[in-house]
Amino acid sequence: MADSPKTKHRGGGSGFSSIGEDVLESILRRLPAATFASAACVSSSWHRVCRRILSRPKLASALSLNPCAQNALQEVVDKVLSEPICPHFAIVNVGNNINMKDALQYIGGKLGARTPIVISADSGIIGVDALINQVKEVEGGIDVGPDIGPYNNEDSDNAEQGIVLTVGFVPGLKVDVVPLLHLVEVNEGRLMVDKFITDITEYSVAVSGCSTPVGVIMFGDGVAEIKSAAEKLDYAMPLETAIVGDEKGNFEYRSADNSRYVSVIGLQGYTASAVALVFAKDRHKCPGLGDIKFHVALSDGLSTIGPRHRAASVKVDDCCTLLTARREGQDEILDGEGILNDIRDELENRVEYPDVFIGVTKRRIYQVGAEKAKSMSFLSFHGVMGGVEYLRVEGSGIEIGESFQFYYSDPAAALASCHKVSACLRSLNLGSDSDCSDKMRNIVMSAGQSRVFGGFIFSSFGRGESFFNDFNVDSSPFVENFPGVPVAGIFCGGEIGRCSPSLRVQDIEEGTSVRRVCHVYSTVYLLMSYTPAPPGATATS
Repeated sequence: MADSPKTKHRGGGSGFSSIGEDVLESILRRLPAATFASAACVSSSWHRVCRRILSRPKLASALSLNPCAQNALQEVVDKVLSEPICPHFAIVNVGNNINMKDALQYIGGKLGARTPIVISADSGIIGVDALINQVKEVEGGIDVGPDIGPYNNEDSDNAEQGIVLTVGFVPGLKVDVVPLLHLVEVNEGRLMVDKFITDITEYSVAVSGCSTPVGVIMFGDGVAEIKSAAEKLDYAMPLETAIVGDEKGNFEYRSADNSRYVSVIGLQGYTASAVALVFAKDRHKCPGLGDIKFHVALSDGLSTIGPRHRAASVKVDDCCTLLTARREGQDEILDGEGILNDIRDELENRVEYPDVFIGVTKRRIYQVGAEKAKSMSFLSFHGVMGGVEYLRVEGSGIEIGESFQFYYSDPAAALASCHKVSACLRSLNLGSDSDCSDKMRNIVMSAGQSRVFGGFIFSSFGRGESFFNDFNVDSSPFVENFPGVPVAGIFCGGEIGRCSPSLRVQDIEEGTSVRRVCHVYSTVYLLMSYTPAPPGATATS
C-alpha cells in the first residue's frame, strides 16, 4: 500500500521542520507581535530562535493624527505590534479627543493584563507618524511640520487630537507604575511623599536586591503641587538614577500589582496625584544579557536678567506669593513696581513678549524614613504675574531671606542650548540600532559597542515652532544623532529632569551645590542605551 501524502510529508523531513534556523529566523522576524508570541510556543527550536530575535532591548513607537479617536488608537496599536515585541511597559501620550480610560482599556487588552501602562494628556505630542514614518512635533494637536500627511488638522475643531503609543521591551529590567497618593482627610489633603519614595525603593529592592532604580519617569496631574515630591526624590536618589517627567498633565495608569502600593491605605479615601514608571534591575537577569543605561540631557530656554534680590516679606494668597525684596547688598526694601522697573527696562530691547520667572535658591532639610536628616539647596522657578505694591509670582514655598534671580524665555539661548545638547549626545559615541542590518547589528553587539535603542522627550509647551519660528527644533538633537531610532515625547507644563553628569551642558544656577530637577522653558532628553555582555557570557534558553 502506498504511503499517503501526509505520511510522506512527515517522514521525508520536508516542511518547516527541515528549514535552517537562518531561514526560520528571517520568517519569524516578519511576524506581528501576537503571531510571533504563538510561534515561540511551537517547539523548543522555534522558542530558541524567537529568543534570539528578542535578545536585545527594543522600543516600538507610533504617532497618529487620525481625527477619529478609535481609528487613531487602532493605527498606533497596529503599527507598534506589527513586528515582534514582548511588552514590558507602555507610555501613551494623547490629545484631548482621546478618552484616557477607554484608551487604557483598549491598549491594556492588546498588551496583556500584567503590562504597566501610563496614559497622559498634555499640551502637545512628539513622535514618529505611523503612516509616513517621519518625526513630528504636534503642539496643541496642530502639526507644524513641512508635510502634515493625510490628516489636515489645522481646523480648530481638531486642534487637540493625536496619540503616541510607545511599547518597551527591556530584558534585564523590571518595570512597574508606583503612584504618589493624595490622602483626602476631613480638613486637608496630603501628599504622601515619603510613602511614594519608600514604595519606589522597596519595589527596587524586591526585584533587584538594590534600593536604587535605574530610572524613574514621573507624570503629575496638574492639580497637586508635586514639585516638592520631585525635589525630594532628587534628594533621595543617587545621581546614577535617571529622573525625568512631566510635572503638570492628566493621566491614567495601570500597575502590574497596584495592591502593593494602596493596600495599607485601607478604606480611607485617596487619589493618585502623580505616578512614577520605575525601572529597576532584574535580580534574575540571564547571564548572557548586557546592561541597559539611561542618559539624561537638558536644553535650557532661559536667560538671566537684572540683579539678584533677597525676599524681605512673603505672603501667600490664593495659589500665588506676594513679595517685597532688597537688591543684594542694599538695605532699601522695594515694592513690586520697584523690583520690576529695572527688569522691564532691560527686557525692552531683548525679546518681544517674553515670559518672566524668578529662580529662588531654596535650602531645605530633608529626611526619608529613619535616616539622618540632611540639607539640600535647589533652584525653584516661579512665574512672574506682575506687581505694584507686591511682586506677585505663581506658587508658594518661598521664605523670607531667600535669594532669587530673574529669568526670561529666550529663543536664541534655547537654540544655542539645543546645539550644545546635540554635540554632547554625539560625544557619547553611542551607535544606534538603525545604523545597520540585523546581521551587522549582531556583529557590532558581539564586539561590545553600546547602542541607543530609544528615547523620550519632555519639552515645555512654551517652546516648539512658535518659539523658534522653525519646526522640529526640540526633537532635532535626538533625531540628528540617532536617525531612525524610536522616539516619543510631549509638550508639557513643567519639565522634570536631572542631567547625567556626562551630559551636563550648562548650569543655570550659580554654584555646583545648587540642585535643579523641575524646569521651565526647557527640553529634557532621555536616551536608553544597551551594552552587550562581555564575550564568553552565555544566555540561558
